[in-house]
Amino acid sequence: MDLIVRRHGAQEAILQCGRDLYRAAIGMGGIGFKRREGDGLTPVGTFPLRLVLYRADRLAHPKAGLPVSKIQAADGWCDAPLDPNYNRRVKRPYGASTEALWRDDSLYDLLVVLGFNDAPVVPGAGSAMFLHVARPDFSPTAGCIALAAADLVKVIGTLKTGDSIAITS
Repeated sequence: MDLIVRRHGAQEAILQCGRDLYRAAIGMGGIGFKRREGDGLTPVGTFPLRLVLYRADRLAHPKAGLPVSKIQAADGWCDAPLDPNYNRRVKRPYGASTEALWRDDSLYDLLVVLGFNDAPVVPGAGSAMFLHVARPDFSPTAGCIALAAADLVKVIGTLKTGDSIAITS
């Protein structure tokens, strides 16, 4: 099932999955053409859905037609533009800047890795683009798309290999 995300306000959006519509948080910079790492934008474009990651200590194995992998305590995502593993999953501690995937809050308990800036990776063009759990108040993300946890579970249950997400402004 392909997903469509449309802006609905400055820092919120609607995610469409088939006939269902879900409230979504987006980047603090809104939706736009991503220029660089850390710009706070949710990128315009169509991106493949790569992989589901989840915290097995907090959730059961999710039903998904995409590949599924457990998040381990040492997992991170490299966000250092000059590192050869930029925009890739790595083990922490790591010799360059990383974002922890194992978090104290619930935001990354369940997530989908989007195929943004990964084929090929362009240093500095943006990393760690996920569909993940939203904060309770749906406050803006750093550029990802975030849904209520129950909605994310429903959406992931419809996904299969070859699906994509289209993000429009």
